[in-house]
Amino acid sequence: MALLPILSFPDQRLRTIAKPVEKITAQIRQLVDDMFETMYDAPGIGLAATQVDQHIQLIVMDLSENKDQPMVFINPKITPLTQEKEPYEEGCLSVPQIYDKVSRPTHVKIQYMNLESEIIEVEAEGLLAICIQHEMDHLNGKLFVDYLSPLKRQRAREKVEKVVRQREKVAVKR
Repeated sequence: MALLPILSFPDQRLRTIAKPVEKITAQIRQLVDDMFETMYDAPGIGLAATQVDQHIQLIVMDLSENKDQPMVFINPKITPLTQEKEPYEEGCLSVPQIYDKVSRPTHVKIQYMNLESEIIEVEAEGLLAICIQHEMDHLNGKLFVDYLSPLKRQRAREKVEKVVRQREKVAVKR
């Protein structure tokens, strides 16, 4: 397994639309393992392949406190099951140290393929519903900051650029 570099806002590669996964291969399985390692190390609860510069429809997630319930979503599709939306404070590994409220549907149906090439359909509410929508946005070239006002988005961009510069300085010193 390997830690993968996570792209940071405003990197334009984050705007790439992901392509469907055609077949589960050894490379896909390795990417899943590497994405989990990267997500846990970051630390985060979800990671889309787009965030690690792999533009395929693949998401890894683990919402458990003990980090022992990994989920893999390949070629996911979402259908809102309610018009009701609630604001939820979101953060993102590609937008470090920025948190803000985004309103999303509270109840969704998720259809996806697992690593055994089985098509799965589940209904989701709460954190799973929010997180899958957030990660699906990545596959469509969208970030949670796109839901914010232009002023908040600009402030987020400036703060992320500062965080990235600080990280680079620390990495050079090592």
